[in-house]
Amino acid sequence: MKYIHITFLLFFIGCSSSLPDESLPLADHLKIGMDFLDQGKFVKAQDEFKFILSRGTGTDYGDDAQFFLAEAYFLNEQYMLSIQEYENLTRKMAFSPFFEKARFRICEAYRIESPNYYNDQSYTEKALERYREFLDDFPESEHSKRVSESMSVLRNKLAKKLYETGILYMKMDEFEPARMSFNQVLDLYYDTDIIESVHYEIIKSYLKQGDDKKARSHWINRGRDSIKKEKLVLELTEVFSQKEI
Repeated sequence: MKYIHITFLLFFIGCSSSLPDESLPLADHLKIGMDFLDQGKFVKAQDEFKFILSRGTGTDYGDDAQFFLAEAYFLNEQYMLSIQEYENLTRKMAFSPFFEKARFRICEAYRIESPNYYNDQSYTEKALERYREFLDDFPESEHSKRVSESMSVLRNKLAKKLYETGILYMKMDEFEPARMSFNQVLDLYYDTDIIESVHYEIIKSYLKQGDDKKARSHWINRGRDSIKKEKLVLELTEVFSQKEI
């Protein structure tokens, strides 16, 4: 029993020594937390910043600690926790020098959490929403170019999901539902990389359904200006040249 007690005591002391030292001033805790952050010791950094927030809310140290706590979560790939802490800053510290960066990080966290196109796209849609709000509020931000690029990637992902839904219907010879999905892409994601393939699939759906007139109409009125791949253009040109409508 004596050895068990000593072992437990040493374990307790070891654990206690890793906690923030309450005797130090908040400025020292901030420096220690920043050092841990620079060293990639994100959990220890989180402990220091949480300690400051528990005692220094409303001070200059509290403002810094709130932002860098969120950063410690973000850099540790704990993105949903980072969003919570960035949101705490943007709600409570609107005049913080970190306000814009926190707003940007929230967007980035949702983008990183956005899964592959075939999964639920709630985080993708949330990321797009937050990016749009960011551009509205900070149109001259240094992050504007990156925001626009990220939005393009996310819009392509949502377009791909709808497109693949249409392809699935095509494989089942369900042409009307297929065109509904394809037309949603044209309406909502007209500026994405997949538009050419969408027009091609719409034309193909009409041809498979035996509606050559609508296929030709879509080709002439919409598809011809969007379909640029030589192989597809030659294929459709040959198809329509062989049909008498």
